[in-house]
Amino acid sequence: MTDKTISLQIKPGIQRDGTLFDAPTYVDGQWVRFQRGRPRKIGGYKGIFLNGSGVSRGMTMTSQNGLNYVVSGYNNGLEQWITDNDDGVGSGPYQYTLSNFTASNKNLWQFDIAYDTTGTTQTIVAHPGQNLANIDSTTSTPVLYGAFPGSSLSAVKDTAGANPTGNTISVSGGCVVLHPYLFVYGDHGLIQNSSAGNFQDWNSADSNSNNVATGKIVKGLPVRGGTTSPAGLFWALDALIRVTFTGSAPFYWRYDLISSQTSIMSSSCVIEYDGIYFWCGVDRFLMYNGVVQEMPNNMNQNYFFDNLNYVQRQKVWCTKVPRYGEIWWFYPRGNSTECNDAIIYNVREQTWYDAGQAIGARRSAGTFSEVFRFPIWSGNEANSEGKYTNWQHESGTDMVYLTNVDAIQSYFETNNIGLVTGGPGANEIVGANRWLRLIRVEPDFVQNQAMNLYVTGKGYADDVDVTTGPYAYQPGTLKIDLREQRREMRLRFESNTQNGNYEMGKVLLLAEAGDERATGNP
Repeated sequence: MTDKTISLQIKPGIQRDGTLFDAPTYVDGQWVRFQRGRPRKIGGYKGIFLNGSGVSRGMTMTSQNGLNYVVSGYNNGLEQWITDNDDGVGSGPYQYTLSNFTASNKNLWQFDIAYDTTGTTQTIVAHPGQNLANIDSTTSTPVLYGAFPGSSLSAVKDTAGANPTGNTISVSGGCVVLHPYLFVYGDHGLIQNSSAGNFQDWNSADSNSNNVATGKIVKGLPVRGGTTSPAGLFWALDALIRVTFTGSAPFYWRYDLISSQTSIMSSSCVIEYDGIYFWCGVDRFLMYNGVVQEMPNNMNQNYFFDNLNYVQRQKVWCTKVPRYGEIWWFYPRGNSTECNDAIIYNVREQTWYDAGQAIGARRSAGTFSEVFRFPIWSGNEANSEGKYTNWQHESGTDMVYLTNVDAIQSYFETNNIGLVTGGPGANEIVGANRWLRLIRVEPDFVQNQAMNLYVTGKGYADDVDVTTGPYAYQPGTLKIDLREQRREMRLRFESNTQNGNYEMGKVLLLAEAGDERATGNP
């Protein structure tokens, strides 16, 4: 091989499973995402509210009259912040007064927001289920509701029943609104709904109660029903059920068992993305698009399931970043009792990567952008005052807390670009068994601030890496001259300065065949 200029062409995504030598994609990274097939830094975040009363175990957010309302449930209650709709400037928290509520470290919250039958009064419904320790907990707790925006919630009661003061509606699973019906669910496959638009009537003809699965129902979400609207999907521990409205007596509701051979990791691990439902099972990733299908993941499935702290499985939660086509699953990794990492599926790129255990992945609950354009995710680490921070993500490039501005480290590492795998951009053995000598790198980045290049690699697949660098380069740097050789070579690009940001383009490498050796690392 004579001197040759080669474009660095690598498939998007970070492969954690398998070996470094075998990976056709990037092999390492932290706080990096992929867009148009190229790596770029994930956005920064700033603390907009530093006074959360406890670790958030469920959040919801909605906007009204130019104000954005962020509601968070924690072990001892429910609180709300009010912001503008532009940049997270506001006030709070304002504590809700709760009746028929039991404070508990096991509380895991589910929320929904609905209108009454007149379409004039907005209502929030909430269920603080004592499920955080065990997804199959059979402890029933009252479903709460009240005016929204508001300051108090009381128990949903069946005032239309035989008891004139009303029977409290209590379940172990959760609640969801399939407009204009409130559904609750729990043990032994229970799915129960109110009368249309009246959350205090559970006895009229269009209300219903049924046990439709052997396992507990842990999550419900609305789904497009067409002529059978409203409709919803309900996840049991061992099944997926579809509920549809028939519109006529005596059977107003139809229950269809979509799958009896499925599973679910946690009550908070399901999300809808453009009409398709994605969730994490106990040993694989799944989706529903008319039928239940496994989501292929040969990138980091073992990395996730082999390192998840299953004792804390109910803390796994899911959100999305629609701007970049991403679905995030946050999870407690290793011995951690709180989420400290996230794996990411990119719907547009159809690839997987992860947060690399970055500080920004230490989040317990959150909301995604709708009217308010930024995700708000709640931190799970107490600050110096014993409070918890709500972070506005995808904001700038740094971590901003009060007046402190800290750089966010972001990096990505290529797969093996040595000649033994075909050279940069290839993945098949070609030519002589020679080392690759890298002479020059021509950066092509949309870049703020300095970045570093590291060269790493080894002589054999099971050898020990030797890393050299950093080779620093600035925006506008035309070339990085070096003389590095490895039999199995990888390149790592890093940003770790204030205001640092990057988006990679088409990086060119000038390389040649190096020494022909049978020894290990030089």
